[in-house]
Amino acid sequence: MQAMQFTKADARLGNRGTGAMFFSVFGAVWLFGWASGVHAGAGWFAAIVIVAAILFAVAMQRYRRDAPEAARFKDSPERRRAGRVFNIVNSAQWIAIVGLGLVLGNTGHGAWIIPMAIGIVGLHFYPLAVVFRNPMHYFTGSAMVALAIGYPLLAGPRSPVGFLGAGLILWLSAAWALRPHAVQVAS
Repeated sequence: MQAMQFTKADARLGNRGTGAMFFSVFGAVWLFGWASGVHAGAGWFAAIVIVAAILFAVAMQRYRRDAPEAARFKDSPERRRAGRVFNIVNSAQWIAIVGLGLVLGNTGHGAWIIPMAIGIVGLHFYPLAVVFRNPMHYFTGSAMVALAIGYPLLAGPRSPVGFLGAGLILWLSAAWALRPHAVQVAS
């Protein structure tokens, strides 16, 4: 029984590596939005690329190290269910962002598209926290939702602060996922 828990922990660590790869890339995308919005120089863009590449490389290393254990659970019912839920949640996220973005844009509220997108991205972490048994997703999601609500009130919905905050939240989440002993398996 103890060996099985260790194996599941290794599998989850590999999955956290995958998540950290996504977070490193999407964090960089948000940060490119910030850099564009503040007309940052090439140095900022280069720094974003470098940090994203480092986070991605560490996440890839974690993924590769733990991939053999994760592969042992690839065809498990739990893993298949998690994959289905992941696909449904991400599809719903993008449909909601595009649909609400069109509504906001066509009703003269285009300034609210970015806060809305940040909020929906945040909300999508809640079901993923359950299916992947990753409590940190609740914090990531809550931080994104709080950002989506707070920054427009403080700086206005067009402020590049939203892009900055979203990117940093995702990068911090990637770093958290990659820390040693990132997974605790319940008995």
